[in-house]
Amino acid sequence: MAADLFGWEGFRSSPGGLSKPNTLQKLPFPPVTKRHILNCSFHSWYLRYRGITPKARLLPLPPPFISYLRADGIVLPPDDNDRTEWSDSDSGIFSSTDNVSETDNEEEEDPSAQWRDIHQTIKLIIEELGGKIVPKLNWSAPKDATWIAATNSMECRTPNDIYLLLKSSDFVTHDLEHAFDGCEDDVITEGSEHEKLLTQSIPYFLILRKHITLNPSLEFRCFVRRRRLIALCQRDLNHFDFLFSLQDKFRDIIQQFFDLRLRNSFPDENFAFDVYIPPPHDRVWLVDINPWAQRTDPLLFSWLELLTLPEPPPLGPSELGTISLPLALKTNITSNPIRSLCNDIAPAKNYNSYKSDSASTSDTEEDETDIFIPEFRLVRRDDPEAYGFTTPQYSAHKLPRDVVDASRGGEGSLREFATQWKEVLAKQNQEDSEDGTED
Repeated sequence: MAADLFGWEGFRSSPGGLSKPNTLQKLPFPPVTKRHILNCSFHSWYLRYRGITPKARLLPLPPPFISYLRADGIVLPPDDNDRTEWSDSDSGIFSSTDNVSETDNEEEEDPSAQWRDIHQTIKLIIEELGGKIVPKLNWSAPKDATWIAATNSMECRTPNDIYLLLKSSDFVTHDLEHAFDGCEDDVITEGSEHEKLLTQSIPYFLILRKHITLNPSLEFRCFVRRRRLIALCQRDLNHFDFLFSLQDKFRDIIQQFFDLRLRNSFPDENFAFDVYIPPPHDRVWLVDINPWAQRTDPLLFSWLELLTLPEPPPLGPSELGTISLPLALKTNITSNPIRSLCNDIAPAKNYNSYKSDSASTSDTEEDETDIFIPEFRLVRRDDPEAYGFTTPQYSAHKLPRDVVDASRGGEGSLREFATQWKEVLAKQNQEDSEDGTED
């Protein structure tokens, strides 16, 4: 069920359990192009689907800001308001403001000197969006860096909150340095000037979304192959019993949403998209669009499954009729809110009841064979694989547990941990020096 991110075909069996994989399998992906990756960038699709996705602001990033994100170390701009926030949350160790002498040096080396306009604009956007936002870059949000935030989440209230998350995230680093990895448009030598120019040509954006409290059990990832919705699953990998009674309804409304909004309007025929269905579960919000590539987590599926699922039948006249009206209105898509979705189209058939009621005539039996039902996977209570889902997400990108525990311990914990860490390093350096003298 879990993603086979490294393409391993299988594991060797041994008396003690699973051991290292023995063969490497190349998954049968269609060629992944740079254009496909750019089409999935937030700035490429947001304006097209602005009416059906949560409110966001896009801020083009100049080269000096990109250089700041790529630079080693975490040095935050000196801002009086932000500095007060960091002092209150005991995070000054990351901005080098522990004492007055370091503060003076910091003011001389303001990392935002070349992009102060960006810094001020971010402040204004945060205020405009209610004082709390969630950041992301073109493709990735810094979900793997929430351990470093005082709130242990992606909620940001100041520009420095944003910078701290972005500079601590491996996901963001991937956007900056490896956005086109695996693409087959050009043969690019790693570290070559061609690669550097290609990476620099990407129009990077900082996306600031209004912070809203989402119920993670109502987020779903959907997979599209050849413009057909072939599979969907929950994003939060924990068991939620209530989802099973709503499974058919969610499948139907997501299918309607896809037919109406995405099938013929997104430029690529293969992609994955994330949706959120808030109570009372009569509308669908588009959260993100992801590449049809191995970098996208297939969650409850494996990529080999998604690539080899039975081919859906061609689009029939009834399905084409369903999307003819929305296609006529697609030029005005941003002004047609998703709340009118259920009034614009007829309710989708309930596939299970349709099967049970349609066994009387041969004509209906023929129609039955033409219906393709996307596979909808949920985490079951007795699912053996589900026991592994309780482990923290993105654990491979986190610091040791001591650091995480210190960040959650309230005021004084981080400073105490930093002091202890310095003492350990000093003692280790002293021992190394003594060993060198004895030799």
